[in-house]
Amino acid sequence: MEPEKIKESILRAAKELFRKYGYHKTSVNEIAKKARIAKATIYKYFDSKEQILDFILMDYLDINLHGILTNKVQYATEEEHLTALVMKTSRLSFTVCNEFIGWDFVRENANSQEFLKHLSDQLEALLLSAYLKLDHFKNNPAKKGGLAFLLKASKSIVFSFAFTSVSDADVRKNFVAFQKEILPYLVKAAL
Repeated sequence: MEPEKIKESILRAAKELFRKYGYHKTSVNEIAKKARIAKATIYKYFDSKEQILDFILMDYLDINLHGILTNKVQYATEEEHLTALVMKTSRLSFTVCNEFIGWDFVRENANSQEFLKHLSDQLEALLLSAYLKLDHFKNNPAKKGGLAFLLKASKSIVFSFAFTSVSDADVRKNFVAFQKEILPYLVKAAL
């Protein structure tokens, strides 16, 4: 099999297993079995299970973020547009953790804290570079600092949901509170 097809097979198998069982409960052996390759073959393409997850998450985020940013919905103001973008990307980052990692692992594993910080830093950089391509920010580079602050603050708040929410109802309540009570002030500061 060609190297790219092997890599795709590993990623497809891992993605399916991570979604079904969560990152923590999926072993490299299970990924290899699902991909129909030897475990050692995985390590020719990826250094660790964490690197596989990282690749899957960043690819998923990049594809979905592109869809969010290229959506041609018209907003009355830049403030409404930026608020909608932050909410959509915040929900996207929360969904990624929910679908692929699993909150039990995030809450209970000390190693997950470092991985989550790494992931959130990558997400922040991806968002910043994508948002800077929007007309409002592209045409006004002085706003970059405000945008960076908005993304960092929003990201920190959304990732804190992982540690304060016990149920899906708590998550919805936290998102509503964030959108109504915090985000308007962050957006005003960014613009």
